[in-house]
Amino acid sequence: MNEFSLPANIIERKVYTSRVEPFILKPVIKVFTGQRRVGKSYMLFQLIKRILNEDPDANIIYINNEDIQFDFIKTAADLVNHIKSKSLKGSISYIFIDEIQEIPEFEKAIRSLLLDNKNDIYITGSNAKLLSGEFATFLGGRTVEIRVYSLSYSEFLQFHNLKDTEENLEQYFLYGGLPFLVNLRLTDEIVFEYLKNIYNTIIYRDVVTRHNLRNTHFLEQLIRFLADNTGSLFSSKSISDFLKSQKVMIPHNQVQAYTGYLNDAFLVSRVLRYDIQGKRIFETGEKYYFEDIGIRNAIIGYKPDDKAKILENIVYNELLYRGFDIKTGWKKDHETDFIATKNNEKIYVQVALILDSEETVRREFGNLLEIEDNYPKMVITADKKYRNTILGVEHKNIRSFLLEKKRNSETRF
Repeated sequence: MNEFSLPANIIERKVYTSRVEPFILKPVIKVFTGQRRVGKSYMLFQLIKRILNEDPDANIIYINNEDIQFDFIKTAADLVNHIKSKSLKGSISYIFIDEIQEIPEFEKAIRSLLLDNKNDIYITGSNAKLLSGEFATFLGGRTVEIRVYSLSYSEFLQFHNLKDTEENLEQYFLYGGLPFLVNLRLTDEIVFEYLKNIYNTIIYRDVVTRHNLRNTHFLEQLIRFLADNTGSLFSSKSISDFLKSQKVMIPHNQVQAYTGYLNDAFLVSRVLRYDIQGKRIFETGEKYYFEDIGIRNAIIGYKPDDKAKILENIVYNELLYRGFDIKTGWKKDHETDFIATKNNEKIYVQVALILDSEETVRREFGNLLEIEDNYPKMVITADKKYRNTILGVEHKNIRSFLLEKKRNSETRF
């Protein structure tokens, strides 16, 4: 008899359920990773609902490490013992563990549980290093990771039961896509208060406490710098030099460590610089984007002058959502915003707010036209009137781009 109730009104996020379906009842651990509050727990609920629909008597073992009723699970041995106490002899146990990184040495427990072929295991975690270190050593080749992101624009419209309009796109640009916003009135006062609380949880639980940081003032200054310079190219040294000009004295190697912690906590996403001609990663220079644009706006405020940065961040997040690996490209002294690759295919993407002059058109399209290969190339803007192509390079309006129909991880543009 299952001892918990599923939440009402679960909205299925099919792009993720389709990715995990091939691995249900297979002897691999299904790992959902991503920033706090992007909906990882609800991914587990969706799977539990599906399993119970097919077999109402299925043995579901659910553990939420943020729920006080599971505070007795303090070690890997506690976790294994609890699961064994809930298992039924000869029956499959569907095991769901939420925020597993809260349990010390959880890797040992998962390895032990995997020895029993009657265990089908699903876990979530809010740290990018979840699948590295001892976990990878113990379970190499027996895990599959499904990254969960905050809502895409199409999901935002679905969750909030909205139509695609300029006004609703503006709301998405302003508030971002954390799923819980569906329960709130979409006003600055209410939404930004919620987002600031999520931000504080990420910073103090997943960064400060996890890495035993003392210089929280510097950490907050660094985050504000990244928010104010979303999508700009810089190095750890250039960040350090800027902060020194603001009387914040931090060596560049510490900047590099702290940005790594923020990346691991999924607050920001680091994008490396790729030499298009030399086909190599540059050792210096990188960009940072926020995993949820609403949190970025809650940190630094929403200013109309920032709309170009926000547009670029939204395009980046959409490409991630579609399953692309992304780098920023350089050829001589010309930048290509995104080189997105998947399944041995590649697309090049430039992002501009508007094409307000012929000079802007030449710059944005010219950078792509200099790349001498036949992979698709596109410029995405907020222009309401736009040309389909210029010399073979596509011109797409942001709303059209965000609502393209084929979105699963196997789909090309």
